[in-house]
Amino acid sequence: MTSFVVHRNGREATAEELAPLAFAGYAHFTAMQVRGGRVRGLDLHLERLRYASIELFGRALPDERVRSFLRAALADGPADLSLVATVYSSAGEFTADEGDAEPEVLVRTGPAASGPQGPLALATVEYERVLPAVKHVGEVAKTYFLRRAVGEGFDDAAFVDREGRLSEASIWNLAFWDGTAVVWPEAEMLGGTTMGIVRRQLARLGVSQRVREVTLADLPSMAGGVVMNSWTPGVALRRVGSVPLPEAPGFVELLHRAYQAEPLTAP
Repeated sequence: MTSFVVHRNGREATAEELAPLAFAGYAHFTAMQVRGGRVRGLDLHLERLRYASIELFGRALPDERVRSFLRAALADGPADLSLVATVYSSAGEFTADEGDAEPEVLVRTGPAASGPQGPLALATVEYERVLPAVKHVGEVAKTYFLRRAVGEGFDDAAFVDREGRLSEASIWNLAFWDGTAVVWPEAEMLGGTTMGIVRRQLARLGVSQRVREVTLADLPSMAGGVVMNSWTPGVALRRVGSVPLPEAPGFVELLHRAYQAEPLTAP
């Protein structure tokens, strides 16, 4: 049976503390894989939480306090696990006045994950997320489009904005290989922590990268594509909409090699 543990502000949460949050939807989070009690891209996760807290609540907790909450959760779990840190405000979601309420942090730990094997087929949906730069909770659309895509015989869904640009997938960033460089789609989207890790490590490896608009019409010129998130730096794509993508094991291996080059850091 899958087992999860939830901490609130550094100690195990009670049912009474969690009950009001079961129906709340104004919060943000970051998800990470912990290996040997350490995390890749910890600075990117902290930056994400800090930015989103200021955007949603007008204030953010000090990084060291967030790290202390992470440490407390890791102390009670195995060395390898999945972790989700969610930040919310006790002032509630139905008022704009936060008063003196500081953001609070829930940390949920569970079994380690590595994502699907692939290659995956993505349906395409015209959709743009609200506050795309914030990893916020309560996004019914991404789950709805995922379920609809699976019902149509796909594995997941990719989003196309009103200008026809591919942006991201339901819980994934997209990346492509044009034969000489890694191509990152240019559009309004959530910048993933894994994407940030891979981009800076590719730069250190001297691998060419381009940020450019990518449409469905551009895909036939690509030599491969992947999705990535906190589970994995690369799962191969075999099709986006009706457009097939060639297998690119070298591209996938490159992304995994870049990710592995990122040092693990203890909170």
